[in-house]
Amino acid sequence: MPVEAPPVHEPDALSVTLSALADPTRRAILARLSEGEASVTELAEPFEMSLPAVSKHLKVLERAGLITRGRHAQWRPCRLRPEPLRDVFSWLERYRQLWEERFDRLEEYLLELQEQEEAAEAAHTEPNDD
Repeated sequence: MPVEAPPVHEPDALSVTLSALADPTRRAILARLSEGEASVTELAEPFEMSLPAVSKHLKVLERAGLITRGRHAQWRPCRLRPEPLRDVFSWLERYRQLWEERFDRLEEYLLELQEQEEAAEAAHTEPNDD
């Protein structure tokens, strides 16, 4: 009996965005674009890679909806589109809240231990009234 392959799922928008953000070069490109639009040549300057390699990174970012490319005569400026980043932030926010709650509980527990330790030390150092 042949084993069936698991169904192939189209990645959701969040998965596509996170995949695009997984590469440090693409994150650096987005950081540069957060300062304003730039051409492919300008974006390629800090990297030791060819223009076609930078263009491949830009295509990934464009497919993820993180950038747009305009057209002004021969100049094709790239611009940041922050909307998909908002979706990532919203997804991460739930986990940030979870960790904050856990840290708050840990802080309460540590304060409780500290109070118990201080009470034990105070009880141990009190003079005896014999």
